[in-house]
Amino acid sequence: DEADEAAVLAAATERNIPFNVVDRQDKCSFLTPSIVDRGSLTIAIGTEGAAPVLGQGIKAHLEAMLPPSIGVLVDAGRALRPRVARALDKGSPRRDFWRSFFFGDIRAAFERDPEAGFDQSVDDALSGDRDEVTGSVSLVGAGPGDPDLLTLKAQRRLQDADVIVYDRLVGPGILEYARRDAERIDVGKAPGKLSVSQTRINDILIEHARAGKRVLRLKGGDPYVFGRGGEEQVALVQAGIPVEVVPGVTAAVACAAAIRLPLTWRGENRSFTVMTGTAGDGAADHDWAALAKPGAAFSIYMGVRQAGHIQRKLLDAGIANDTPVVVVENGTRADQKTAVGTIATLTRTLALGAIKGPAIIYVGLNPARSDVLDAQIETQAAAEERIAS
Repeated sequence: DEADEAAVLAAATERNIPFNVVDRQDKCSFLTPSIVDRGSLTIAIGTEGAAPVLGQGIKAHLEAMLPPSIGVLVDAGRALRPRVARALDKGSPRRDFWRSFFFGDIRAAFERDPEAGFDQSVDDALSGDRDEVTGSVSLVGAGPGDPDLLTLKAQRRLQDADVIVYDRLVGPGILEYARRDAERIDVGKAPGKLSVSQTRINDILIEHARAGKRVLRLKGGDPYVFGRGGEEQVALVQAGIPVEVVPGVTAAVACAAAIRLPLTWRGENRSFTVMTGTAGDGAADHDWAALAKPGAAFSIYMGVRQAGHIQRKLLDAGIANDTPVVVVENGTRADQKTAVGTIATLTRTLALGAIKGPAIIYVGLNPARSDVLDAQIETQAAAEERIAS
């Protein structure tokens, strides 16, 4: 109410009391910033009242970057200051310790183990008794491609990493979350092309970790779902390298969600199988009879090049010819593409849709429950007409 505002403003001014009228900058003697509160760590974001929504958005980004535990780390740092002053000389020795404490190995140890591991790291840093291995490796899932599907922990690890070893399937824009000064190593594998061997990738991770670096192994999807994260974990543990795993949204889940295709449906399919179409020596083999049973629903990773083999095996195992197939290429990305058919038309469906991969092939899910069916029928009809002409 304009009259009430004017009266309050006049009364407050006369009494020298600060006042704020919401969304009326000319009637404010103070402004309220957006606050990120992490205990002893407090960050205020102000726009002088010009763009409060922008301040709130920046607050959301900062909260995503700063784990709730950062406030506990600040409190631990306060308690350590007298001990650090006694143990280390002024200047670079202390600065190096605090850099490691808030941004390096000590903070990483705190996030892994706030008790024993953290205390040991502090003791080693202050005594000068450092292990040969001072770095660490994070196996991080980057999700299916859309940067907005990164987890908050994945974003923080991208900001922390000194070295990023990344795959071909890491979506465009995801590396924009990384520090500009981080070293980036592309080890992506492409079908039918020379690529970095898994053994060499393991060696790269170990070499940089032993040099004291915080290494991030960035994989499309999830490290443990056809990402060979388990193999890398074994190699790192055997080498004595501290390793953590940050899960990512795997493609089978994300691509289905991108077209609103339910993976399970009460009363129809109560299980869902994730499988690969490709093995190290070519086509992967499976229990085709089990997959061909009525009601079975499954997704196939790396199946485009082996589609003919998969189709033959399923048909020979007795799967119904009209079992629906939905294919999603580059799911969640700007260039996402879909194709719909049946198991009997799988190879033709891929050809009509010009599907090259990377793609997920869904078998046994009802496309009528997704966003794609009507539009896809029109698209494939146009493709048929174009081929015929």
